[in-house]
Amino acid sequence: MYRSDGHMGKALIKSPREIEFMRESCSIVGEVLRLISGSIAPGITTGELDRMAEEFIRARDAEPAFKGYGNDRNNLFPATICASVDDQVVHGIPAGRELREGEIVSIDVGVKKNGYYGDGAWTFAVGRVSGEKRRLMDVTQEALRRGIVQARAGNRVFDISAAVQEYVEGCGFSVVKELVGHGVGRNLHEDPAVPNFVPKNSSEGALLKPGMTIAIEPMVNSGVDRVSVSSDGWTVVTADGRPSAHFEHTVLVTAEEPEILTT
Repeated sequence: MYRSDGHMGKALIKSPREIEFMRESCSIVGEVLRLISGSIAPGITTGELDRMAEEFIRARDAEPAFKGYGNDRNNLFPATICASVDDQVVHGIPAGRELREGEIVSIDVGVKKNGYYGDGAWTFAVGRVSGEKRRLMDVTQEALRRGIVQARAGNRVFDISAAVQEYVEGCGFSVVKELVGHGVGRNLHEDPAVPNFVPKNSSEGALLKPGMTIAIEPMVNSGVDRVSVSSDGWTVVTADGRPSAHFEHTVLVTAEEPEILTT
């Protein structure tokens, strides 16, 4: 996802052929998330989930989009998925950590095939979780749904932002403001930025047009919205140590209803 720097560049309109390529990449993203969902249980390591995802993606003649990604050549992302547990918001590096009963884990997956990307994420419960965590997951998933409803031609990006922010904050949670959604297509991160909040002193955001493909991804904290980056240079954690949830779909803007590509 983008850093929230207020930049709103020119969105890229995809041709029908490009959209078909994206459908395939996004379909693999959805399949990986379904595969992982059946393996989330106490005792499994995030590294095992990562190996499972990479094997599946490569078996579909595709590439893990996150592996080797980054701006710092000395610290490129080393894995196929991001696995973020409890107070880890996003970009958790999968390794030997065993999942425990009562935790929640957000799995973010990126896939590249035929030169086009798909991007999606889901938060899963590890066994039975507390009422607070269950409600956090439910609110975040509903916020994503409400954001997607606004992703229609003629609306603006900030219509998506407002729908997410108003619902989340109305439920007593907070949206992360330092990280935002984004366009996706030939690049994993394209314009326009898609924040989960309406920036102050800003315009209405980019106009949504048929053929735009965007990743809408509410990142919702139980407590404060502030976050920080861990010493590994990747893992984003909540400032107060309370749990966070993350749901994401790549969505195609059409002249009618938005189409979720990462189902």
